[in-house]
Formats: sequence, structure tokens, C-alpha cells
Amino acid sequence: MKMQSKFAGLGALSAALLASLTAWAQEATVEATEAAAEVAAEVVPVMDKGDVSWMMISTVLVLFMTLPGLALFYGGLVRSKNMLSILMQTTAIACVMMLVWVIYGYSFAFGGSTSPWWGGTGKLFLSGVTADSMAATFSEGYVIPEYLFIAFQMTFAAITPALVIGAFAERVKFKSVLVFSVLWGTFSYFPIAHMVWDASGYLYGKGAIDFAGGTVVHINAGIAALVGAIVIGPRIGYGKDNMAPHSMVMTMIGASMLWVGWFGFNVGSNLEANGGAALAMINTFICTAAATLAWCAIEGMARGKASMLGAASGMITGLVAVTPACGTIGPMGAILLGVLATLASYFFVTVVKLKLKYDDSLDVFGIHGVAGIVGAVLTGVFSAAAFGGVKGDDYAMMAQLWIQIEGVLITIVWSGVVSFIAFKLVDMTMGLRVDNDTERQGLDLTSHGEQAYHS
Repeated sequence: MKMQSKFAGLGALSAALLASLTAWAQEATVEATEAAAEVAAEVVPVMDKGDVSWMMISTVLVLFMTLPGLALFYGGLVRSKNMLSILMQTTAIACVMMLVWVIYGYSFAFGGSTSPWWGGTGKLFLSGVTADSMAATFSEGYVIPEYLFIAFQMTFAAITPALVIGAFAERVKFKSVLVFSVLWGTFSYFPIAHMVWDASGYLYGKGAIDFAGGTVVHINAGIAALVGAIVIGPRIGYGKDNMAPHSMVMTMIGASMLWVGWFGFNVGSNLEANGGAALAMINTFICTAAATLAWCAIEGMARGKASMLGAASGMITGLVAVTPACGTIGPMGAILLGVLATLASYFFVTVVKLKLKYDDSLDVFGIHGVAGIVGAVLTGVFSAAAFGGVKGDDYAMMAQLWIQIEGVLITIVWSGVVSFIAFKLVDMTMGLRVDNDTERQGLDLTSHGEQAYHS
């Protein structure tokens, strides 16, 4: 009996021990599972449908900037006999650059190369990209579909070469414009986009601030426009004949469309729908409003009247100037930036161009180039907390200012050299400029066989 009692006691003890071990194992398993879930939650990126929806809208808005915004803005500024030629050039350039972008442009800019100068060939023909591929945003752990990022950046690549054509409007061959756009996009736009916006890029690594394309788009295009105006030469009758815009109504409509579309350009560059996007939005409103009124005020004091052409010019000046700065400056800084950029652009458009006698037909360099330079440089100043910017007390303003200047200088030299070579290559192989009789008759009939208006 004692032996049986002893074994019974050992059995009970063993059962209790086994139960304890089982409970401990279950608890450990639960804890391990919870820990694994926490780690997985940290590792698995989040695709927020609100961000995705906003980026889709932004992508379409940037297309709206080009077609019909830029096309109508430029179209109204030329003479009626060249209206359709500008519409056709803008349309065809946008379409060509979209195809070039998906074939090799995206790879050259964002292809995953560690080179500071170009993205490599890793994503030629969008190799490896699927509907499940994701692209990073500026918030750790948040992503958007890579196809969406590709499409958004594609609209930037489409509009930038189209900006250039305004400098030599009314005198260049249609086919030559398209060939130049492909060459320039390949060797100027894609590398600079990589340098500024890709994590491996030279200027990105330096810490250059270019929120939505001050260097990549506007300075890049502005310098190409200046080189083109000089290489191609002035229009027949420049300085003698009346070359006033044929429809300020069209120009106003186009400028307004550009302003609306620019919210996709600037606010979309935040890649997420959050407070940073809201900051970029209000700055895009405020800087543009200040620049428009500043141009009207300067023109009113200088000439006695404020013109619609001046208001439209100020509008684009403000939009260009705020592009690199919109995500890091405050609204009060945006006002000052708009006024300063307008002073600089107005001076170049009304004084410098006339003194140097280059025919920048639609003032692409005077507005996009000059306002882009002012905006890119002053981004380093107005981003400081002392001027209402988002940078904190540890922000080294002078160091950042030098980085901004370095980015501007690299863009000027790179775009200038590539543009000159590209223009010369096209001129030597297929010719850049139409003959004198064609230019006098107008490019609508001679290049496209149709007219914008029938009286």
C-alpha cells in the first residue's frame, strides 16, 4: 500500500510537471508567434490606397499640364500661322518621350545602378516590373506600385523636352524637333534625373534639395532653350515685324491649366497624401499668386499698364520658382520667393534678351531657366526655420546653399554641353531650320497641311 501510494504521488508529480511544461511551451509559442508577427509587421511594407489614389490623380494632372495646358499656352503666344505646329510638336514630343521612357529612360534614371551618374540597364523594357512590384516613398515602410511611380515620372519626362521648343518656335522642322528631344532626353534629362532624385545619384548623395524638378526640369530645359535659340538664330523679321501673340485668350487658358496641373507636379512629388503634400500645395498657391501680382505691379510701374501677357508670365514664373522649394519652405517664404523670382525673370525678359539680341521666342530661358535658378538656390535659404521652413536648428544654411549652387552649376554645364552637341548633330544630319519661304508662309500649312483658323 505504501509502495502504491508512493507511485501514485510520483505520477501526480509527473502529471503536474508535464502540465507546467506544456503550459510554458504554449506560452512561449504564443510569445514567439506574437514577436514574429511584430517583426513581420515591421518588415512588410504598407501600400495605402489613399496614397495610390492621389498619385494616380497627380499623374493625370501632370499630363494635363502638357496636353492641353502647355500646348495652348505656347499656341496662343505664337502667330496664328504657327498655332497648329506648336500643338503638334507638343503632342508628338509627349508621345515619343512616353515610349522612350518605358523602353530605356526609366532604367537610365532609376534602374538600380550604384553609379552616381546614371541608373544603368537593369530595367530596360521595364524588366522585372510587375503589378506586385513596389516603389519606396519618403516614409519608411510605405510604398506605392512601381508602375504608378514609373507613370508619374514618365509625365515629367514627357513635358520637359516640350518646354524647350518655345525658345525656337515658328522656325524649326517637325522631324528635327522630335529627334532632338530624344537625344536631349537621353543624354541630359535622364542622367540629371538620376543625379538628383535617385538614391545613388551624385547630387542626391550631396543632399541637394529639389522637391519637384527645379534643376531636373526647369533649369535643364531653360538652358537647352537658350542654346537652341542661339544655335538656330532669330526668326525672320525679328525686331522689325509684329510678332505679338495671336490669342491671349488661349494663352490665359493654357496658363490656368498649367497652374491646376502643377499641383500634380509639385504635390504629387511628395509621393504620399499627408501633411507634407499639404505644405507643397499651399506653397504652390501662394508663391504663384505673389509672382503674378508682382509681375503686374512691376509692369504697371514701368509701362503704366498691367497686361494679361505679364500676368500669365508671372504665373508661370511663380510656379517654376516654387517647384524645387515647395516641400521645404513655408508660405511666407513662398511669397518672398515669388517676388524675387519675378524681379529676376522680368529683368531677363525685358532687358537682357534685348541687349544680347537672342530670339527666345516664348521666353523659355527668361522664365523657366532664370526662375528655376532663383528657386533652386533660394531653396537653401528659405528652407531654414528662421524663414518659416521645415529645417530644424541643426540646419546648416550656408552649407546647403553651396550644395544648391553646385547642383545648379552642374545642371547648367551638363545641359548646355549636351544641348549644343545634340542641336549640331541634328543640324548636320537632317537640318534644324525650315527654309525662308516656309517660315514666312507658316509651319501649319507647310509642315502639317492644315490651318488653325479659317476666315
